[in-house]
Amino acid sequence: MTRDPRYDILFEPVRIGPVTAPNRFYQVPHCTGMGWQFPRTLAAMRKVKAEGGWGVICTEYCSIHPSSDDMAHPYASLWDDSDVRAHRLMTDAVHEHGALAGVELWYGGARSGNLFSRMPALDMESYPNLVGHPVQTRAMDRTDIADLRRWHRKAAIRARDAGFDVVYVYATHGYLVSNFLNPRMNRRGDEYGGTLENRVRLVRELIEETKDAVGDRCAVAVRFAADEEIGEDGHPITGERRDMFEMLADLPDLWDINIADYSVEMGVSRFIKEASLEPYMNWVKSVTRKPVVTVGRFTSPDTMVGQVRRGVTDFIGAARPSIADPYLPAKIRDGRLEAIRECIGCNICYAGDTLGVPIRCTQNPTMGEEWRRGWHPEIIAKKGSEARVLVVGGGPAGLEAARALGERGYDVMLAEAGRDLGGRVTREAALPGMSEYIRVRDYRVTQILQMPNVEVFRESPLSAADVLEVGADHVAIATGARWRRDRFDGEAFRDVATGEAAARVFTPDDIMDGRLPEGPTLIFDTDGYYMGSVIAEKLRSAGVPVTFVTEGDSVSPWSGHTTERWRVRSRLMEMGVRIELAQTLSAFDGREAILDCGYSGAQKAVAAANVVLVTARAPQGSLYQDLRALGELSFTLTRIGDCEAPSIIAGAVHAGHLYARQLDSPVDVDVPLRHDRVDVGLDDLAARWARAAE
Repeated sequence: MTRDPRYDILFEPVRIGPVTAPNRFYQVPHCTGMGWQFPRTLAAMRKVKAEGGWGVICTEYCSIHPSSDDMAHPYASLWDDSDVRAHRLMTDAVHEHGALAGVELWYGGARSGNLFSRMPALDMESYPNLVGHPVQTRAMDRTDIADLRRWHRKAAIRARDAGFDVVYVYATHGYLVSNFLNPRMNRRGDEYGGTLENRVRLVRELIEETKDAVGDRCAVAVRFAADEEIGEDGHPITGERRDMFEMLADLPDLWDINIADYSVEMGVSRFIKEASLEPYMNWVKSVTRKPVVTVGRFTSPDTMVGQVRRGVTDFIGAARPSIADPYLPAKIRDGRLEAIRECIGCNICYAGDTLGVPIRCTQNPTMGEEWRRGWHPEIIAKKGSEARVLVVGGGPAGLEAARALGERGYDVMLAEAGRDLGGRVTREAALPGMSEYIRVRDYRVTQILQMPNVEVFRESPLSAADVLEVGADHVAIATGARWRRDRFDGEAFRDVATGEAAARVFTPDDIMDGRLPEGPTLIFDTDGYYMGSVIAEKLRSAGVPVTFVTEGDSVSPWSGHTTERWRVRSRLMEMGVRIELAQTLSAFDGREAILDCGYSGAQKAVAAANVVLVTARAPQGSLYQDLRALGELSFTLTRIGDCEAPSIIAGAVHAGHLYARQLDSPVDVDVPLRHDRVDVGLDDLAARWARAAE
């Protein structure tokens, strides 16, 4: 297939100071949950992006000095020559495929806890730690500022020596350099405070000194917020931001533009859609002659082209879309748009950083597995036998297993009990704000329907006898899970209602089936992720009075890892949902619910005609157990996904992919994956992928 000429503009080279990007696809700096702890894992992941056609590939935030330490959140570092050697793994891998490598130099200031280095962080004043640690910063004097400038310059030189092509001055996201720009924070009385020119002084000096240090070899980029705040009408108020930008407009070689509201810049699809930053960007390119990159969770090539042609941006910046599909540029280049794994905006990738673990992705199960398992997003080993495989269940695990097995060349039968494929994905995507989750189903179904060796049987519930009659060599059970009608008290599951009141106890499955309660309804959420809040939103939209009860101290606490917790609670409050925190639902009689305070134990009654329990899910494994009960079987039998262990959608997709990869491929169950150790190199990675493609 050939590329549609409409997209030619995306593949034009763009000059960035002394270097040239081969195209307009720019993977902006993004967290990986890998950092300096996992250099080979990191290099292998970024190598795949370079193979996939991204023209510029950047690190995550990269500390310039031990007094900028963000542990337990993994970050990159350029403290010494050992870091130079570690980064060489990445830059060599990226250069091998003709891409540029960028590094985002970072000093955290009051946002650094320094739990690892145990050094005091520096900021303009002795501020309380901005992420909640019970420490404060040391107020910077002129000597400290001179030290910071020296650290930044030395880190830039190390970046050059490590092979980077683009070196960042990081002046946004509430870190130290951006605090100097902030008139509400910068109350210094010296040449670095007061007037606008003084507050911009440090950024100017860092740009000039970085260019002096590496400018003949590396481009210098600045990451900068284009707005100060959001107006009542939802539009940005640039204020003196525009004045700052005009003062610096042509100093760097590239502007990487974001905005003050991180919940928009990094917003989940439930609240924020594609190209959301465009209203904030309409003035930027009119001020500078230098190239500009910005983000917008771009997945549509037409949207990308529109951004460039309208002069919104010069580069298509991406973090999440490059994670969901490292080969997105190559697929546009080769005219294979239907093969793009579009980002669903769930932010499971970002949760890796907030949890301090390597990133994963709902759409791309190979993300983070490139090194430790040797997985490649576009290359998979050919089948190991002529075996026939039966996959029972067409949810996310079953679809991914069938797709990957089909790609390997196996003859696959996929049996789905219902009419619709997708399982929980199809059901959840119909809930408020969740529509983009359907991409998990649609990508896999599209690929499967193009495979002559994969047969799909809808409306085909199977018994154990039916499975035996099929005569497959391998059987994978992917029958999912259903929400429970009881709650877990920490030791056992227990009912909250008996008798007639039990008929007024609902689950999310009831709501998704279209069975909505009538009258005041209490939602009891111990799941802590998105389900409780979207059920509340759906019921309120239907006019049902809702009280949202959780045992935690915040609404949807796990959603804090995906950046949506603040928006979740705001949405519920806007819709008139009553919220009860730190309360346990102990009983329900059909008229009122009894809540126990998690701290005092005090009880109170809340009027409720119905209860929706969002607590735990029960694996639907009866078919698996029926087959196990038959004794010795003529085929291998495996559970995958939620019917084995209920998880998030990303977990189900990963389970399906893991099954497909390991079929007929012996795995040492005691050592199933590799540690990222210093005695192991990248040299055999390409050979392993090549062998898998043979």
